[in-house]
Amino acid sequence: MPTYEYECKSCGYLFEVFQTMSEAPLTSCPQCGKEVRRLINGGSGIIFKGSGFYVTDKQQGSKPVAAPAKPAEGKSSDKPQAVPAVPKTESGGVEPVKTSRDGQEKKAAG
Repeated sequence: MPTYEYECKSCGYLFEVFQTMSEAPLTSCPQCGKEVRRLINGGSGIIFKGSGFYVTDKQQGSKPVAAPAKPAEGKSSDKPQAVPAVPKTESGGVEPVKTSRDGQEKKAAG
């Protein structure tokens, strides 16, 4: 429940009242009965109680979340297939290779 601060316009009496946000503001001073005005204040702000709100806090009792484990080499079924070696010509250049739709290699004519 928020705390509202009021000030009497005639006697200057300052006081605080716990009110719900839906309640109407007070209109009369508890000391002299004259008109009051509600003051605007900064409030208390956000209060974090407990641990775990700051980077420097240690998480007690909970385990850190780890990234998914990488599969061991040679044991994964979704491992990319090996790329065939590119044949070289006698001069040291690369010989062009065409691949058919079924994945079979064909030597290029030329």
